[in-house]
Amino acid sequence: MLHLTKHKILTYTEIFFIFLAASFLFGTTQNEKPDWEKPYLPKTNNWQAKKQHFIFNNGTDPESLDPALITGVPESRLAAELFEGLINLDPKSLEPRPGIAYRWDISDDGLIYEFHLRKNAKWSDGSELTAHDFFHSWKRVLTPSTGASYAYQLFPVKGAEDFHSNRSKSFDEVGIKVINNHTFKVQLKAPCSYFLDLAAFHTLFPVPVSVIKTHKAQWVRPENIISNGPFRLETWKPRQKIELVKNKFYWGSMICKLEKITVFPYDNLDTAYQLFLQNKIHWMPAIPLEKLSEIIRSPDYYVMPYSGSYFYRFNVTKPPFDDARVRKAFSLAIDRRIITEHILKAGQQPATWFCPPVSGYRPVPGLKYNRDKAKQLLTEAGYGAGGRPFPNIEILYNTSEQHKKVAEAIVQQWKNNLGISVSLRNTEWKVLLSDMDNLNFQIIRSSWIGDYGDPNTFFDMFVTGGGNNRTGWSNKEYDSLLLQTRLELDKEKRYRLFQKMERLLVEEEFPILPLYIYVNQGVLNQSVNGWHENIRDIHPLKYIWLED
Repeated sequence: MLHLTKHKILTYTEIFFIFLAASFLFGTTQNEKPDWEKPYLPKTNNWQAKKQHFIFNNGTDPESLDPALITGVPESRLAAELFEGLINLDPKSLEPRPGIAYRWDISDDGLIYEFHLRKNAKWSDGSELTAHDFFHSWKRVLTPSTGASYAYQLFPVKGAEDFHSNRSKSFDEVGIKVINNHTFKVQLKAPCSYFLDLAAFHTLFPVPVSVIKTHKAQWVRPENIISNGPFRLETWKPRQKIELVKNKFYWGSMICKLEKITVFPYDNLDTAYQLFLQNKIHWMPAIPLEKLSEIIRSPDYYVMPYSGSYFYRFNVTKPPFDDARVRKAFSLAIDRRIITEHILKAGQQPATWFCPPVSGYRPVPGLKYNRDKAKQLLTEAGYGAGGRPFPNIEILYNTSEQHKKVAEAIVQQWKNNLGISVSLRNTEWKVLLSDMDNLNFQIIRSSWIGDYGDPNTFFDMFVTGGGNNRTGWSNKEYDSLLLQTRLELDKEKRYRLFQKMERLLVEEEFPILPLYIYVNQGVLNQSVNGWHENIRDIHPLKYIWLED
């Protein structure tokens, strides 16, 4: 277990080496022992004396619970409990472990994966789960009309990108095959060292396609949904709560100790924290910023590195941010240390780069705070003295006291350093995601949490037309470099290609404005057991139990 002193503020050097330690390699074949989970289970039966009802605050209502469509962390937390993919991740090390596939074989050239599915895998209605369910679910993700923003997670598969982009009309050319009900074969177009990690990601979860055909978008409602994870959806009352209960048909139901999970959507973190203090909430993965000095003295507080980047996106399709000089000026005019040291105060690392040092990757330095250079760039772009007045602009952010304080600090710096007034507008999470997708913004708050243990998870979203690009930015050199990273097998050469891409993002083109690298901080009631710290904040609730 990676255990850190709960009140310790981590230095960047410590964060860097913890990221390095979190790097992991996959062998060519893995035959897992069936008892690998034993260390994660209770050692005694004392938990039976306590009601196994776990309650946490998720910070918002989910946009959806459809694994193919969700893009946010709040949604993925829930999808990971309702559904399960071929692969699970070890709750400590994040290494690939058996999921619906109890075993898998990989060819010597790294191109063929053959997954052997559990014969006792079932849907929550008791019906059999087979390889056909994965086939049709992955096909649904790759079908353009589905609108899956994360469809590119399947692009390592042979023919997948061609089918999704309509360069190929036949799905027969895509490298996924059903050998029999319990054998699923995948052929890649090139070796992909992190493919098993992708197979654990929510976009690749199986979904009940027949139910979706019947109920369409309403299939995720409690009265319609069937799932295959350790828990099933019992109640969804928007703006009030979501309730999950143990899925008796889950193949590993004997592992699960929790009988019920209640999920609150409170974006007012002070309200949630008061409930935590009253022992009415067990876990808060985000805390009220104004209470930080009080909370860090609590034994319930934790803080550790997080594989995540906090940044703003520019809408590069409309003035004034269609001019890279303007975007660059706005970035140069921010002293990020003011945000991390005087507002956040929990060890966040001010970042002029985008990708954290995941799996040994070394980010580029980016451009440091330079007020004079920023003013010069605005003048070159035709604004300021002797030029045209700068237009009205605003920052859009989802409702949160922390996002508000960060935005206010940035607006004040732009006022002081550039003489530009910027307004703020907040909205609920669902609306923010919709506006982001439709480029209905000028500057928008954003973040990215690594989906797997490779730098690619931070870079592939900015490809031209990518579902998670959400800036309108397009760059042929960037696209070409991304393609080269997929074909390059030498790790050091591949990482140098990523560095070239990062320079385009944060030193030359600036479709985004990086601000800081996250830390993972929250509060956890001491009655919670089976919760393990890791850099992706992944905590499978099937391993959680409550015990005084």
